[in-house]
Amino acid sequence: MEIITDEHFQELIDKAFDSLPKTHRDRVQNVAILFADTPTPEQRYELQLRHDQTLLGLYQGIPLSQRQGRASIYPDRITLFKLPLLTQAQDLPGLQEAIRHTLWHEIAHYYGLNHDQIHNLE
Repeated sequence: MEIITDEHFQELIDKAFDSLPKTHRDRVQNVAILFADTPTPEQRYELQLRHDQTLLGLYQGIPLSQRQGRASIYPDRITLFKLPLLTQAQDLPGLQEAIRHTLWHEIAHYYGLNHDQIHNLE
């Protein structure tokens, strides 16, 4: 896999978001979509990840299905983890698909779906 700059990685995230169905994109509001090289030690601890487990993306916030009409002044966050995603991909098209799939998965959490529901949709 070639070296991907942060700017190029952000472009791939933007392209992945734009490729999602418009009806889903339009409902994503007050959500920061970020990336980091790897999860922080605090994130790993909070999720109780073992040393041999990796994380491709993380949704942090209150899912729409649990807000009961309340709006948050702080944006929810979706973080994609660049280095784990790079290790999953064989080539640039594979990376683009891994980013798209991970972003879709985290947006599904934003909508309130749990892992079982997401896997059933996949």
